[in-house]
Amino acid sequence: MSNDTVTITDNATGKSADLPRIQGSIGRPTVDVRKLAGSTDLFTYDPGFAATASCKSSITYIDGDQGILLHRGYSIEDLAANSNYLEVCHLLLDGELPNQDEFNEFESIIKNHTMVHENIHRFMSGFRYDAHPMAMLSATVAALASFYHDSIDINDEEHRKITAHRLIAKMPTMASYCFKHMRGQPFMSPKNNLSYSENFLHLMFAVPAGDYVPSPTAVRALETILILHADHEQNASTSTVRLAGSSGANPFASIAAGIACLWGPAHGGANEAVMNMLDDIMDTGATIESTIARAKDKSDPFRLMGFGHRVYKNYDPRAACIQKVCHDLLDELGGDQPLFQLARELEEAVLADDYFKERKLFPNVDFYSGIVLRALNIPMSMFTVMFAMSRTVGWIAHWQEMHNDPEFRIGRPQQIYTGETHRPYPKK
Repeated sequence: MSNDTVTITDNATGKSADLPRIQGSIGRPTVDVRKLAGSTDLFTYDPGFAATASCKSSITYIDGDQGILLHRGYSIEDLAANSNYLEVCHLLLDGELPNQDEFNEFESIIKNHTMVHENIHRFMSGFRYDAHPMAMLSATVAALASFYHDSIDINDEEHRKITAHRLIAKMPTMASYCFKHMRGQPFMSPKNNLSYSENFLHLMFAVPAGDYVPSPTAVRALETILILHADHEQNASTSTVRLAGSSGANPFASIAAGIACLWGPAHGGANEAVMNMLDDIMDTGATIESTIARAKDKSDPFRLMGFGHRVYKNYDPRAACIQKVCHDLLDELGGDQPLFQLARELEEAVLADDYFKERKLFPNVDFYSGIVLRALNIPMSMFTVMFAMSRTVGWIAHWQEMHNDPEFRIGRPQQIYTGETHRPYPKK
């Protein structure tokens, strides 16, 4: 991977360092700065680590300028069109798409791990009636370490594999229990004759007095959301999982840390912001024209949520994947759906407006995913839980990769100290 060097010289001291230039299989070249401090007494300063590679990874590649997202080399468009979520899970964990026999075995393993210990039921029932679902989920995932302490040896490859399967399998069950607790409904048991997405919808919406049979369109819409959110490279929550795991923390604690990070509105709350915006437009009676005008007015603090993306400077490739299933689901619902009609009109207006075209402010995945989740009758308080359920496989894949990395070290960033220098303690 390394083919030449970059020389860094401190003009103040004259000290210099020849630093290796690293080129991955695709993407920008990177300078390995690990020897910089030893050779020059200099550290690098990069708030948010936006220009710093913290690891080598073969899981996911993003080119934001070109609008490219690859998982193990496969485009997100191909995966969303041809795979199901568990196939993508296998790909992220093991590096390859499964053949039919491999998929059958993997699916069977996941289905046989979907139930949770009865004490988990009691644990989750102990939360206040109005507890936020993300508070419940992060605490419950961390608590799993107390139920499976016999298989959390991070140095045991078989333990790591079992834990990955358990997390993927049990996350829909625990996520649904957050919803059921919030609604005051009894917890439902998973059904092994259903697909991953069908089972989740059953766990969410079935009750002992009656079953729930989701439409194929709803199932496909959920599958698409899960696939599109399965991994997204070194984002804040994934980096949190890696940092927590670098200390040797068990996988349940590491994933719980990722869930806590995802809970932040700047990370996992984007599709909630979209729905809040649409609800506000509906409640105030604003028109599409006035909304567009406000978005263009630099003196107005209003922001058009769900358009543009920090990483993708072109079209978000995930948005193209979910747009059709979003429209199909809305068409199936039919009837009087004013909020969904508003969303479609806003989408059409933005896509046709040169102002947004020139600034490449296209609808992103959060715009459509929020609408899909609302159409599936999933409340906004559960939106980030859905994100966490999907992203679990990405988190655990990165956690496993980190522990297989020969260059793995505990995370310990440097800082620029700006406080007081040494001073004497005042005499009394």
